[in-house]
Amino acid sequence: MKTKELVYAALFAALIAVLGMIPPLPLGFIPVPVTAQTLGVMLAGCFLGRRMGTLSLVVFIILIALGLPVLTGGRGGLALLVGPSSGYIFSWLVAAGFIGWCSEKIWRRVRIWKLIAVNLIFGVLLVNLIGAPVMALITDTPVWTGLIGALAFLPGDMIKAVIAAVITMQLKEISPIEDQAGV
Repeated sequence: MKTKELVYAALFAALIAVLGMIPPLPLGFIPVPVTAQTLGVMLAGCFLGRRMGTLSLVVFIILIALGLPVLTGGRGGLALLVGPSSGYIFSWLVAAGFIGWCSEKIWRRVRIWKLIAVNLIFGVLLVNLIGAPVMALITDTPVWTGLIGALAFLPGDMIKAVIAAVITMQLKEISPIEDQAGV
């Protein structure tokens, strides 16, 4: 792995942490707040690609485990990786990988609507389909109740999917995906 790739991964882990400084929006009926951090997850996948996007989330999760206050509300620690938000946190790793893989596949003929679709499928639907059932199991709530509660995340997540696609298209020329072999 090149130094440049490590720097990108660290930079995006830091970006996701900075997005955690934006105050969360607690919903009251679900123990997981609305945060801006999923925007960083989508950006990591779209802009960095599969390998570096996934690595940035590995770094971010390690920072959480070490207890650094990188999650929204200044939270960190191992307890969060087994609590109600854990499904969402670990789904970010999977989402960044799938978003990155799809971005690499479409990069030669990338269009904004394609990136929006990729973000909606993997950055919104996949994250909620993993996060909500895990949250429901941990809080001893029916899975359907968790999935219905997760519908509250959809409007904001859809906006974040569009923002991530627009930013990626604006910065397309400097994306490390351009440098990767075969692209």
